[in-house]
Amino acid sequence: MNQYEAQVIWFDALRRTDVPSVGGKNASLGEMVGCLSGKGISVPPGFATTASAYWEFIDSNGLRDTISTVLSEFAANRRSLADTGETIRRAILRGEWPDRTAQAICDAYLELARRVGVDDADVAVRSSATAEDLPDASFAGQQETLLAIRGPRALMDACRRCYASLFTDRAISYREARGFDHMKVALSIGVQQMVRSDLGGAGVAFSIDTETGFDKVVLVSAAWGLGENVVQGAVDPDEYEVFKPLLMNTDLTPIIGKRRGSKLKKMVYAKGGAHSTRNVPTSKAERAAFVLTDQDVLTIARWACEIESHYGEPMDIEWAKDGMTGNIFVVQARPETVQSRREATAVKSFRLCSAGRELVSGVSVGEAIAAGNVCVIDRPGEMDRFVDGSVLVTSATDPDWVPVMRRAAGIVTDHGGRTSHAAIVSRELGLPAIVGTGDATRVLHDEQEVTVCCAQGEVGRVFEGTAEYRVEEIDFSAIPRTHTHVMLNLANPDAALRWWRMPADGVGLARMEFVISNHIKIHPMALARYDQLNDREAARTIDEMTEGYSDKTEYFVDRLSCGLGRIAAVCYPRPVIVRLSDFKTNEYAHLIGGQLFEPVEENPMLGFRGASRYYSPRYGPGFALECRALNRLRVEMGMSNVIVMVPFCRTPDEADRVLEVMAANGLKRGEQGLQVYVMCEIPSNVILAEAFAQRFDGFSIGSNDLTQLTLGVDRDSAELSALFDERNDAVRWMVREVIKRAHRAGAKVGLCGEAPSAHPEYARFLVECGIDSISVSPDSFIAVKRHVAQAEASDASQDLPETSAFSATAR
Repeated sequence: MNQYEAQVIWFDALRRTDVPSVGGKNASLGEMVGCLSGKGISVPPGFATTASAYWEFIDSNGLRDTISTVLSEFAANRRSLADTGETIRRAILRGEWPDRTAQAICDAYLELARRVGVDDADVAVRSSATAEDLPDASFAGQQETLLAIRGPRALMDACRRCYASLFTDRAISYREARGFDHMKVALSIGVQQMVRSDLGGAGVAFSIDTETGFDKVVLVSAAWGLGENVVQGAVDPDEYEVFKPLLMNTDLTPIIGKRRGSKLKKMVYAKGGAHSTRNVPTSKAERAAFVLTDQDVLTIARWACEIESHYGEPMDIEWAKDGMTGNIFVVQARPETVQSRREATAVKSFRLCSAGRELVSGVSVGEAIAAGNVCVIDRPGEMDRFVDGSVLVTSATDPDWVPVMRRAAGIVTDHGGRTSHAAIVSRELGLPAIVGTGDATRVLHDEQEVTVCCAQGEVGRVFEGTAEYRVEEIDFSAIPRTHTHVMLNLANPDAALRWWRMPADGVGLARMEFVISNHIKIHPMALARYDQLNDREAARTIDEMTEGYSDKTEYFVDRLSCGLGRIAAVCYPRPVIVRLSDFKTNEYAHLIGGQLFEPVEENPMLGFRGASRYYSPRYGPGFALECRALNRLRVEMGMSNVIVMVPFCRTPDEADRVLEVMAANGLKRGEQGLQVYVMCEIPSNVILAEAFAQRFDGFSIGSNDLTQLTLGVDRDSAELSALFDERNDAVRWMVREVIKRAHRAGAKVGLCGEAPSAHPEYARFLVECGIDSISVSPDSFIAVKRHVAQAEASDASQDLPETSAFSATAR
């Protein structure tokens, strides 16, 4: 008897070519057991029933004709979808097992129990359709998965329920939509040793960024208890992002993203034995803690990379951590079917122009914007009242919701993370979705006109009314090459990964203060001097935000290094220039606890800002935290492409003092390839360019401040706006002169500002001056790249070498 006639096949005898016999899910498990266990990847043992066993069950109960007849009546509109599914499922659930099939399953179960050393093994029973996980279709989550099944009788009942689940309403409608013949799809059942993740945790891992398609990260989601809550989106999980190019260096910890989810509940075994499951509230300690250690995260990410490499395509992986042993297992792996097949040369870019009041926010899924009327649906049974083109608002979704999700303009849920069911299906459907809002079903109401915006990074927002927005298609293949490097200005880690396809020569300006204000929100001195904080309200807020961190300064270092790490990953190994914090005192004062540490100044623009803060006792402990974060970023995480830049440095003596403090905090220029640049935004930086060039590796011209201080014009003054012009002859002289002097001293020069995008002739002027790089915002990149290309082409004297003007050594 060959395996296509067999009733049961053990995982270790299966390979991924066995999809016709055991479906994609079980074939994949067999592939991993047989081919990847030697690489340290742990997969729980088990076996699969075959397609032959399914058809034998169907035929022995005379169900083939019944199913065909009912489906024909559905096709002829004589039966509803709900009645069709219910009739077929009822017939299957009444079926009796053929003797040899029942014997084969029970014998295999007892053998599995013997292999794992128990009398009655707890097993997971998973459905695996024989047409699933094909390149153009994903059946994931459409059929039944039953956890914590114990004993032969319970197993046979679970297997029957899996067969019946082949005809859920969602499965029928999916096959109809994709043109699959219902009578040619069989069901295999995977029976796998349960991992005691009810005592540990579980989740999913994608070997590609699920929102942007960035192929250099692994995304890991985790929650306490069994993994179904994560898959179904019933809980807000922890999320981690790991940078793949540095992952195999075991001396590094390249975790560039770490977000603690609320994890309000967990799925565990029900009382009275491991025959069923239930959800229970998590403890306060569990909510405050991360499910995984950094080493756990790195293990899962490395396995994801190994699995991706073996299969030759991005993968969607489910994992579980045994709470009794601490061991981690892979329990499923399937191809990722959305981002990996997205057109790489052209993407649509959505830009919000104006919007109404923000109503709710959550985790952004996709990058689009959509408007429509709200339709709040509490359960699938209410789908009949959904109006096509509405914004679906609900607590969470599971596969039963797919038919109504297809009809929505956008989706908003109370619960779930980026790997929840709502998120996965929304991506497949190309719909903007916001998950994990917490209170959308309470705040939003039926027929309310709203806009769902996912175009502002990881945080998605629902705005009141219909917003104005613009849609552009970016064709990366049409962007010309230039000798002059054109780089990006990036500040928001949430949105950084969306620009990974942009052919930029690096990041010319990453503003640290934006990361601090948006992702940390606490004044660094309030953390460094927390014990001396005499503001009870600020202290209470800080306690809430830093819950789970025994060292409150670690909150700052952790979030800053991860935020900057996300930006550094976009262009790795090309250079990323990170500017040290350049808040003014009035801006610092707005941070939590900030008013206790900031002086009140008449003119903050010219006051205690930039370099002067870093060596001052007033801010020294806060600057030490910035240096710690940069050290972690470059040394521990491995982002050695990061260049550090000092802003608003008034004199060479001040430069020496800053460099001395940086070195004392582990950032010594020249060590471990560290380059240090200086902002050129004060006339003294130009006048004393040679002296500054002895202390720094490069200059970055800040055109706004340089214009302001050269012309004596407040750049924020509406009354003087007509006088503020980077094209003024005096400003142009400054730019030309610093490029000439810096090059003569062997230093590089770039410019960060929007003048080259607003004024094409300014781009030509910079090219004629021989500038090494121009750094602009992502939405200006293409225009500036074209301006620079035109300037280079039309300049008869242009003979610039193909040089790595902003090279940086990367590990």
